[in-house]
Amino acid sequence: MAKFADIIGQEQLKEHIQNAITSNKVSHAYIINGERNAGKEFIARIFAMTLQCEKGGTEPCNECHSCKQTSSHNQPDIVYISHEKPNSIGVEDIRGQINNDIGIKPYSSPRKIYIMNEGEKMTPQAQNALLKTLEEPPEYAVIMILTDNVEALLPTIISRCVVLHMKPVSDKLVKQYLMEELGVPDYKANICVAFARGNIGKAKLLASSEEFEKVKDEAITLVKYINDMEIHEIVKAIKKIMEYKLDVNDYLDILTVWYRDVLLFKATKDMNSLVFKNEIQQIRRVADRSTYEGIETIVSALQQAKRRLEANVNFDLTMELMLLTIKEN
Repeated sequence: MAKFADIIGQEQLKEHIQNAITSNKVSHAYIINGERNAGKEFIARIFAMTLQCEKGGTEPCNECHSCKQTSSHNQPDIVYISHEKPNSIGVEDIRGQINNDIGIKPYSSPRKIYIMNEGEKMTPQAQNALLKTLEEPPEYAVIMILTDNVEALLPTIISRCVVLHMKPVSDKLVKQYLMEELGVPDYKANICVAFARGNIGKAKLLASSEEFEKVKDEAITLVKYINDMEIHEIVKAIKKIMEYKLDVNDYLDILTVWYRDVLLFKATKDMNSLVFKNEIQQIRRVADRSTYEGIETIVSALQQAKRRLEANVNFDLTMELMLLTIKEN
């Protein structure tokens, strides 16, 4: 069963889509902009499912032939755009799957819907090819471009689409979803919520990721013993952690949340609002021996390391600078 109520948060976005369906003012083109794993594909599928539903309501009925086909990805008039190159959607992908196909009328439904994930990967040539279709789409066509970076699209593309921005989901709703729907225990849910930052899909991934658990444990072990280790030993430990499939940013986020807990505890002496509550003894120890300025310097160094890595600065050098700052403070 899939329905709009299954989309956690995103009330304005849901309202916009359902109003468009009710008033029969569905646009020919939409851009759904939101973080990776935030649930763009899920929203697009429910939107498409509703538009093709044989009962014609503002929710998919989940019972008609079309809804069942959509659930199993077999609806002939909902086309998912694929691309052969992992990092780009080329002009041939657009011509082959959209431009040369859109003139063929729907097979069995009122509309023909195209869903393109990772729209930010379209090359400028691909976007210009799509532009021609967006300028004069057939009456029955709806194109949905899903992206985590709307700025990567040409202004001419954006101006011809209705842009729907996903918003971060409140921590309370994310925690409720993890605990009630996925049965995640309280402490673990708190950690996933802290790292997901309003991204429900990321929270879900973290909750089920054994690697995240391992990296989290190793990162905390590292900050516990960092004062007794040599820099080359620490860099080696971090390189070992990088063998996991987790993004280095996730690792730096774990360290950042740890030091924010230290800062919070130093200021309030209240363990209830900490993310890493079960590490309270170690947090108390670090808080007692550190100054406010020292902890803030460490948090800044972690953010600086993120920026350096994004700018492709050498990994070892970036880590050494960051770790020296942690050791010194």
